[in-house]
Amino acid sequence: MKIIAIATQKGGVGKTSTAVNLAAGLALCGSHVLVVDLDPQAQAGTALGVNLVGESQLARSLGWALQARSQGMRLELPQIWFDKSELLSEWEDAGTLHLLASEESTMTAAQDLIHKKGYQATPVLRRMLLELGDYFDCVIVDTPPAVSSLQATALAASDYVVTVCIPEYPALKGAAATRGTVRYVKDRTGGECDPQYLGAVLNRSNPPSKWKSQEVYIRNGMLEADLRPFMTDIRTDNRISDSFAFGEPAAIRFASHAPGKLYGQLMGQILERMLQPPEKWETPDRIEMEGTSV
Repeated sequence: MKIIAIATQKGGVGKTSTAVNLAAGLALCGSHVLVVDLDPQAQAGTALGVNLVGESQLARSLGWALQARSQGMRLELPQIWFDKSELLSEWEDAGTLHLLASEESTMTAAQDLIHKKGYQATPVLRRMLLELGDYFDCVIVDTPPAVSSLQATALAASDYVVTVCIPEYPALKGAAATRGTVRYVKDRTGGECDPQYLGAVLNRSNPPSKWKSQEVYIRNGMLEADLRPFMTDIRTDNRISDSFAFGEPAAIRFASHAPGKLYGQLMGQILERMLQPPEKWETPDRIEMEGTSV
């Protein structure tokens, strides 16, 4: 089982859509996949049709489980996860798709508790997820955008980290900051956690004919900041964001169209990098500014 965190310190760049669509694409290809919603805003749950409302539902929040485990109590994750494999019902060779859902009040309380306990509590999620190796081939963790104990917990939980950019200046800074943070996880967890940085995906990109100077700057900046951008971008497409309203990722709803194809290509490149040393990773070439509009 491999654990991949989708992380950046800049909000609003499409981190959640990247996480759920990569997870959906893997499941369509036959893998057994778990989505972990570690963001108090709970958008990954919304993207998969799960919203925790009412006291009875709060007991199924990952926030409760993190609080319990952080205080030495045991809560079995199979008792609280949601099976969303029905979303794959039209595909004969599909795997499974499950969700550990979030909720704001319980996740915020878990964040405060982990923060109070310090770095020794940071590996709590990783320890919980490693118990699920018999259930899943891959875990995709959606993380909160802000620097917080929850983001530290997500990075510590992961084997690999992927960052997300959009063609805007602040997004580049947020991805670079996350890239730097990954380097310190091993030391801060006493060697227990050692995630590998895999690269950055450019989300909401434009076709080359519509590139303006800012997009060219971001693309080149990703290379200069050693973000190791993937060859595949995720192009701007309303079908991706609109799919949230249906509780079904675009990679499933539009599997044979551009969203499904692009996320499939991106996931293939992520899997390739997991098997190759960094010096063999393929990245885009630097772009000359001439010919772009302002």
